Amino acid sequence: MEFGTPIAQGEAPCTEAGVFAVSCARKAQNGAETLQRQQQINRFLAEVERRALRFAEIAVRDADEAMDLVQDAMIKLVRNYAKKPEDEWAPLFYRILQNGIRDWHRRQAVRNRVMVWFGRGGEEKDYDPVATAPDPATRTPDEELETRSALDELSHALSRLPPRQREAFMLRTFEGLDVAGTAVAMGVSQGSVKTHYSRAVHTLRDALGEHYGD
Repeated sequence: MEFGTPIAQGEAPCTEAGVFAVSCARKAQNGAETLQRQQQINRFLAEVERRALRFAEIAVRDADEAMDLVQDAMIKLVRNYAKKPEDEWAPLFYRILQNGIRDWHRRQAVRNRVMVWFGRGGEEKDYDPVATAPDPATRTPDEELETRSALDELSHALSRLPPRQREAFMLRTFEGLDVAGTAVAMGVSQGSVKTHYSRAVHTLRDALGEHYGD
């Protein structure tokens, strides 16, 4: 991946003497420095790309997702840190990439907890949606399509729930909080959490129909 800034068109030629000549010289010097910096960062990105891709693939176990993460990290490095000293690029790049990988895993964790709820019903005693979350690397393309459809339906159904029911469901299922933690977050009793969550589950089960697991 290469990055560069196009040279501005339509600028007046630097042919005047005195102050204008000095200004033109500075522009030429700045242009040369910019071009050199672009070449340096493009060279760095070319050298790091394969290693970074392998790093991301190991972390997320999906080649396409890994490529997106690496490219996003490259764009952010160029956009925010291209003017930093060259020896700082590698640690900055890998910090950006690692943050992206962490964000990806957080999104997957939420998604997995939701899909476990679909498959298990979410009302079993001592049920742990995090411990039983499926491995995303084992899903087939058809399962991924079904997952996206189910999540869209869930989002729509959640928007129609009463606020307290929605809050209890999202804290328990999306955030993985237990009943006690959800009670603290909502500022209600554990009994209220159980009531709100149970009502939410029944409403969602009726609304989602075919997506809801037996």
